[in-house]
Amino acid sequence: MQSVHTLRFLALTLLGTTVWAGIIVREGMTQEVAPVPMPLPVTKTPAALFVAPVPAPCDRPLPINLPTALKLANVQNLDIALASARIQVATAQFDRAKVLWLPTLVTGGDYFRHDGQIQDVGGIVFGTSKTSLMGGVGPIMTFAITDAVFEPLAARQVVRAREATLQAAMNDAMLAVAEAYFNVQQARGELSGAIDAVRRAEEVVAKTTELEKKSGLVPPVEVSRVRTELARRRQAVPAARERWRGASADLVRVLHLEPGVVVDPVEPPSLEVSLVSPGQCVDDLIAQALTSRPELAAQQALVQAALRRLKEEKLRPLVPSVLLRGAATNPAGTLSSGVFGGGRNDRIGDASMRNSMDLQVLWELQNLGFGNRARIRERSAEREAAIIEQFRTQDLVAAQVAQAFAQVQSAAIRAGEAETELKDAIDSATQNVEGMTQTKRAGGNLILLVIRPQEAVQSVQALAQAYYDYYGAIADYNRAQFRLYRALGNPAQAMLQFPCSADAGSGEIGAVPPLPSQLPDHKVRPD
Repeated sequence: MQSVHTLRFLALTLLGTTVWAGIIVREGMTQEVAPVPMPLPVTKTPAALFVAPVPAPCDRPLPINLPTALKLANVQNLDIALASARIQVATAQFDRAKVLWLPTLVTGGDYFRHDGQIQDVGGIVFGTSKTSLMGGVGPIMTFAITDAVFEPLAARQVVRAREATLQAAMNDAMLAVAEAYFNVQQARGELSGAIDAVRRAEEVVAKTTELEKKSGLVPPVEVSRVRTELARRRQAVPAARERWRGASADLVRVLHLEPGVVVDPVEPPSLEVSLVSPGQCVDDLIAQALTSRPELAAQQALVQAALRRLKEEKLRPLVPSVLLRGAATNPAGTLSSGVFGGGRNDRIGDASMRNSMDLQVLWELQNLGFGNRARIRERSAEREAAIIEQFRTQDLVAAQVAQAFAQVQSAAIRAGEAETELKDAIDSATQNVEGMTQTKRAGGNLILLVIRPQEAVQSVQALAQAYYDYYGAIADYNRAQFRLYRALGNPAQAMLQFPCSADAGSGEIGAVPPLPSQLPDHKVRPD
């Protein structure tokens, strides 16, 4: 029996994502998932810097790659579903506004009975009993011409605002998934680094113990020192595994997968995704965002809707309303055309066709004009509020672009320095551990170690910190790239439209076409 998250991954088959298959074997059960091809512009650092950590026995690993996660972002996202429902509401309101000028048809029958005094046209009062019966149809139409003209215009703008809000929700969902995904990658890289630091610390302990027992070149206190460091390195492993599981749980929550699985990305955590070049001018990026962000498009549409409704209220006292109703039934009338018959007392006869209709054109001054004046003030205040909200959104967009761009630039510099730091730390740790067995003469019969245990311990400590710095910088760079991509207003859908190509020489996995927003540079940061 397939698990719940297998069923949810079947949604990918509807998207045509069946190229790559990852297989998990868990408790004798085989489960297949289908991550999509890698369409993003990426670069990898040398594979030697990363050794995939082995999942713990209690873990249930779920292989997944970044494009698959991004596709799943829109499958069951509640914010996107809510935005889609609001579009449907706005569309229905727009359709209703477009037909305000059309009459409502009623059909049915009308029975009328009168007993007692009644007054004729000449003013004479007399008593009588009479009955009438009518069956037919009648139109009812009551609307202000200003409503029929301006309400569809305003409703159309609201639909546009809701559509832009849907795009914003999709962009936000893409960013949330990307950030959660790179949190997993960072934690997984830190776990790999912690495991490597433990392995090297164990080598230092083994060699220090051997030197202390066989040659006496190190005092017993050095053995205690290196064992202390080994204990610290071992404690870092479960802490890093905990962070991996925690980040995985957050990604599972965002993607609505089965709780309890541990996401195991296909790509190494050294992967870098470069969507926007750090060398661009921030002013140009802000200008682009102010014309591309869907949040601004939504707010601009709401401002236009408020302007339409303000004009509607200003013209309301000057433009008449239309009242159309049937006048063939008593007393106010609803039916207009049909068969009518009646007579004195209970007699109903002389049935024949009847048609009677009332059409009125009325100018309305609400509450002697004070009501109209209040409605104009209300619509004017709504317009001002919409304009202020638009300015506030513009300021927020500009700040988000500037912040994300600063994060991209900072992380790009840190990633380059951290890569150098890690390579040097690996080289230093390797040489320090190997050099512990080498000796030199200091004069006479005095023999000294070329590399002392405390120096090897310091190299292991530096290596552990280098791993932490490196994978943190790579994850920060990727998260900042997606924040900037979203801040610029680029659609999330474009993220899945890159053609796949492979270049073994450069390490690039995806070629980068121009995005819909026409970003000037999408090149990959070189190794």
